Amino acid sequence: MEKLPAQMTVVAISKPGGPEVLIPEQRALPVPGPGELLVKVMAAGVNRPDVAQRSGAYPPPPGASDLPGLEIAGEVVATGSGVSRHKVGDKVMSLVAGGGYAQYCIAQDGQAMTVPPSLSMAEAGAIPETLMTVWHNVFERGALKSGETLLIHGGSSGIGTMAIQLAKAFGAKVIVTVGGQDKADACRKLGADLAINYKTQDFVAETRKATDNVGANVILDMVGGDYIDRNYDAAAVDGRIVQIAFLSNAPKATANFSKLMVKRLTHTGSTLRPRTNADKAAMVAAIEAKVMPLLREGRVKPVMDSTFPLEKAADAHRRMETSQHIGKIVLAV
Repeated sequence: MEKLPAQMTVVAISKPGGPEVLIPEQRALPVPGPGELLVKVMAAGVNRPDVAQRSGAYPPPPGASDLPGLEIAGEVVATGSGVSRHKVGDKVMSLVAGGGYAQYCIAQDGQAMTVPPSLSMAEAGAIPETLMTVWHNVFERGALKSGETLLIHGGSSGIGTMAIQLAKAFGAKVIVTVGGQDKADACRKLGADLAINYKTQDFVAETRKATDNVGANVILDMVGGDYIDRNYDAAAVDGRIVQIAFLSNAPKATANFSKLMVKRLTHTGSTLRPRTNADKAAMVAAIEAKVMPLLREGRVKPVMDSTFPLEKAADAHRRMETSQHIGKIVLAV
């Protein structure tokens, strides 16, 4: 086994602000504790929460690394005590509580998944946070079933493109909202039944039209704002609306709750980062049983937008903030 260096390159947030505050620096390698893996990072996914953390709106939970980066793929180079699922030399992909923008990162043994041969390491680095977000919110919280209709806001995002593929694989009808023709085409290519351009079309009217006026059974919303009240109009009776983000960083909205009562709607939401390790390990176990076969067969794959070297993380954030990307942005380490 190669001897581990004493120092590693990381990309830290020098102060809250724009992409320019992401600065490479040298730090000591972290040491894995009980139940932990030290992973030599080969790819790290870039996600909206990273942008929120950089701007000062999403501080890391107590005890987590101050570095951004919530998902990684790489090789296990050391293990703490009590590790049973993985060993040194294994190629893994994992959700992490932070610290992904680095050459080495700590991952929980219970949250790391073996990279299937069907995926490149860059693709593997684009999966854990996205897949766990979609699985938990669409299938566990939203309880999407075969034959139901899922409406996804932000269909061409990393989360949106994963949600399309999984929903179709499990037999649902999928409607997405997008901001342009190229994004609509990309979503339809993945299997979306209908792509609505929110700039020129009313998603409520189009959703009702496409469902014989029934509405969407599950709505995955990462936009918020005035979409919240409109989601109540677009939802079917007994519909489930799952809130996972706010694009405008404005979590407050005005909604007519009588619609929620009359239609017996459920409006729930979640964030992944503060959940306990046991919660996350349970999600991983469900994903390994139900989704991993789809990944191994190549039926579900992350849509890759672009890859940037670790030191150019600021450029990756600039790309994300244009909102022109389709699929995932990844840092190659």
